[in-house]
Amino acid sequence: MTEQQLEATITVNWLAADYEQQARTLAAELGLSCADEQAALCLQVGADGLSLRDTQPNAPGAVRVDFVAGAMAHRRQFGGGAGQMVARAVGIKGSIRPRILDATAGLGRDAFVMAALGSEVTLLERQPVIAALLADGLERARQAGGEVAEIAGRMQLIRGDAIVLMRDWQSTAPQVIHLDPMFPHRDKSALVKKEMRLFRPLAGDDLDAPALLAAALALASHRVVVKRPRKAPCIAGPAPSAELSGQSSRYDIYGKKKLEA
Repeated sequence: MTEQQLEATITVNWLAADYEQQARTLAAELGLSCADEQAALCLQVGADGLSLRDTQPNAPGAVRVDFVAGAMAHRRQFGGGAGQMVARAVGIKGSIRPRILDATAGLGRDAFVMAALGSEVTLLERQPVIAALLADGLERARQAGGEVAEIAGRMQLIRGDAIVLMRDWQSTAPQVIHLDPMFPHRDKSALVKKEMRLFRPLAGDDLDAPALLAAALALASHRVVVKRPRKAPCIAGPAPSAELSGQSSRYDIYGKKKLEA
């Protein structure tokens, strides 16, 4: 689906009159139409923030980014801390809290876990609609106050193509770069199915994953980690130096230098 075709399938809606101006502003920023009638996909602005909904028959429910409550709140409190696979992959342990670039941020879940454990995390997201959902979730987290706002304060979102941004990087190089290129999830949970059904038409598969890995390897000072399905082949390029495997996914680790506190 071309960008023009995709734009024709999405409208920005408001769920109450109070949110009409906010919806129109967002639509102008994203170059999308704004109307009270619905298209195949709707970005909806309401009291609970921004959500994406598929309006077709038998479609799943809406997707939104919520760091304050629900699954992310549970993971923050009971997810296993530094013992989680993503934390081990990026090198969070003891007093080590590396500076991390999440170059394929998506809905920001892995980035939030890394930030919750104390790392400063920069998030890159190239798909404008997904970036808008993530920005909305981060803003609501900052407004929530307390621990969640503190965590969100360690997360900076940049919208743009990760390959271009990494090649042109002007700031201090991140110690660790986290990559999670789009792939067909085998996870059986309804949440993953719902998100993949909504996001695949938007983001597609990351066919440029080898270039993404090459740019990350050139930029990261200490390591690059790549999340993959457990049985999927490595991304074309250099072989990883280590691997962490879970039930459904694994991390390919490309070490460059030892992380130290």
